[in-house]
Amino acid sequence: MRKLILALAVSLDGFIEGPNREVDWITFDEETASELNNFAKEIDTVLYGRLSYQLFGNHYPADDAVDFEKEFYGKINKMQKYVFSNTIKEFEGNPTVISSDISKVILDLKKQNGKDIWLFGGSGLISSLLNLNLVDEIRMGVHPVVLGAGNPLFKTISKRIKLKLLKATTGKSGAVGLYYKVE
Repeated sequence: MRKLILALAVSLDGFIEGPNREVDWITFDEETASELNNFAKEIDTVLYGRLSYQLFGNHYPADDAVDFEKEFYGKINKMQKYVFSNTIKEFEGNPTVISSDISKVILDLKKQNGKDIWLFGGSGLISSLLNLNLVDEIRMGVHPVVLGAGNPLFKTISKRIKLKLLKATTGKSGAVGLYYKVE
């Protein structure tokens, strides 16, 4: 069965975006590039909340962007995409839009042949899928910055969720990679 993997960057104080939705605090270097491109080889499907898709679902790096960013988004933009939205039914890029039966949709996706599934976000969708016991792994890059405010990783977790550490890595930038299995 395919795994649903939450993989994202987070500040030391638990934010996935700054107060103005900025993500300029995320460190992108050769180590990050290697991790991201290896991760892209493990997945073939990406899940987004409405706003996350509108902001990042069709991201095309600028012409002067570093090569690894172009390579990564080149892979991601070819993948099957799902957007969870109750308010908008059609999006640029024609992803599959899900507005009901979330558990059934995710369980059906997990049973399909293919690579693993990336839960991109946002925080509302992340909390919903964790509350429904649908997330199999959490992989986070904890970046060496305290934002003080912004969009928190977890908004509405309804119960305690036990995790088992699979791996921890450290990077030259000071970022720490944490890999957990959801138990």
